[in-house]
Amino acid sequence: MRTSKFHRGLAGLAVLVSSAVATPAFAQEEEASPPVTISGSVGLVSDYRFRGVSQSDEGVALQGGFTVSHESGFYAGTWGSNLAGWGTFGGPNLEVDLFAGYATTIGSAGIDVGVTWYMYPDGFDNTDFFEGYAKLKGTAGPVSLTAAVYYAPKQEALGNFSNTPFSRGQKEDNLYLSGDASFAIPDTPVSLTAHIGYSEGNPGLGPNGTSVTPTGEYWDYSVGASVNVYGPLTLSVSYVDTDIGRAESAYLLPNFQKFRTGGGQIADSTIVFGVTAAF
Repeated sequence: MRTSKFHRGLAGLAVLVSSAVATPAFAQEEEASPPVTISGSVGLVSDYRFRGVSQSDEGVALQGGFTVSHESGFYAGTWGSNLAGWGTFGGPNLEVDLFAGYATTIGSAGIDVGVTWYMYPDGFDNTDFFEGYAKLKGTAGPVSLTAAVYYAPKQEALGNFSNTPFSRGQKEDNLYLSGDASFAIPDTPVSLTAHIGYSEGNPGLGPNGTSVTPTGEYWDYSVGASVNVYGPLTLSVSYVDTDIGRAESAYLLPNFQKFRTGGGQIADSTIVFGVTAAF
């Protein structure tokens, strides 16, 4: 999933102008930041890729969410997207994520810990699961870096698929490690990004015909760029790929393929375009 992030801004221009002509006593006053802030975004992407694997049958996805942040560092929010093909569980074919966490800084490093609940409204039984995460953020010169660990403890939604009564209710866990880098080109509205991730979990089809980690262990990676075109509007493009080969995933067919055209890889390389409006 992708969640929006809030960055506290500077005081408004009106405050700066009035302070320039104020009396000395008034000039020492500052506009207090609100204890609770809300931020979010809505966007359209040409393909919803979750850890390198298409969740929208390589079709367009409408996505959006918001985050409520408290000055103490605690936050909570939600994010959603339409689904198709691999990753759908019936109902309206929607993914709705609920998340909560705590973010702070220790020295020059940013720490962010929390949990995400993945929901599939009106879907099949045993579809929802939760996953904890911990992120470490820092900088190396002009580059912003993030290292993250995501771990979902043993749950039925992550278990193996089998028609035998013995396997019913089986539970599995899932681990995901990732590294991200971003660089804002000075004096331009352009930012460059890079990502690499490693998944380890249940190989094969989960209890509902899909798995968070289809082949049990694989790498995903991407490189991209975004440009702020006007106000809150941003355009993006990224190259996304995994090391999941056709032969390696053959045992997952017919589930692990593009349904609209009756075949085709959904974990191969692709170019994803997006347009996002933040608030």
